[in-house]
Amino acid sequence: MPEPIRVTVWGENVHEHRDQSVKEIYPETMHETIAAGLRASLGTQVEVRTAWLQQPENGLTEEVLANTDVLTWWGHAAHGDVADEVAERVQRAVQSGMGLLALHSAHFSKVFIKLMGTTCSLDWRSDGTDRELVWTVSPGHPIAAGVPHPLLLEREEMYGELFDIPQPDELVFISSFSGGEVFRSGCAYRRGRGRVFYFRPGDQEYPTYHHDGVKQIIANAVKWLAPDSPRALPEVHHRAEREWFTP
Repeated sequence: MPEPIRVTVWGENVHEHRDQSVKEIYPETMHETIAAGLRASLGTQVEVRTAWLQQPENGLTEEVLANTDVLTWWGHAAHGDVADEVAERVQRAVQSGMGLLALHSAHFSKVFIKLMGTTCSLDWRSDGTDRELVWTVSPGHPIAAGVPHPLLLEREEMYGELFDIPQPDELVFISSFSGGEVFRSGCAYRRGRGRVFYFRPGDQEYPTYHHDGVKQIIANAVKWLAPDSPRALPEVHHRAEREWFTP
């Protein structure tokens, strides 16, 4: 039997304590809701822990990351409170093979910006009136397995193009909104030996992480992001001329 995927679900853990509206939607916090969804979806295939901003070293010590195969990241109100050394530590972990699932406003996290090398800017609107349709544009991708086409979210925050990110290695989902906007909402990358997946839905004011289709995508993404070889940073090696090589 294969070893379980070791998942660390990281949450900013600010809105759930500050905003009554968010407390009502996520009484157990957003990160615990995401973690519970993974445990329910994947069972013994995963070993899930949670970590959050207010812990020492923002909950992401060298030991925690060394024992994490996939890190999920949700942040919004306190991107700047993540220590630079922690962001750099996570970046190195991804480059060495750890998977990263960047959720919703994690596009503006220090970690995601470092990995993308762009501003990651976008258009947005959140007035409670937008419907989101998440369309699968790569039906053969493992992250799209079992996902409704389209996946309907009755209310969500709008993100619109231009989304200033590098061209995705694979585009799995796009979203359309009731205002006519579209957005690249499921973007897959490789960075060093690691994989990164950005998934757009998940504003704190809406019950998105209770949605079965969203849980399915997150579970699929965790399986796809898991490393398939021992972790190690890519290195420069001197390679001597081989005897069989003739110029």
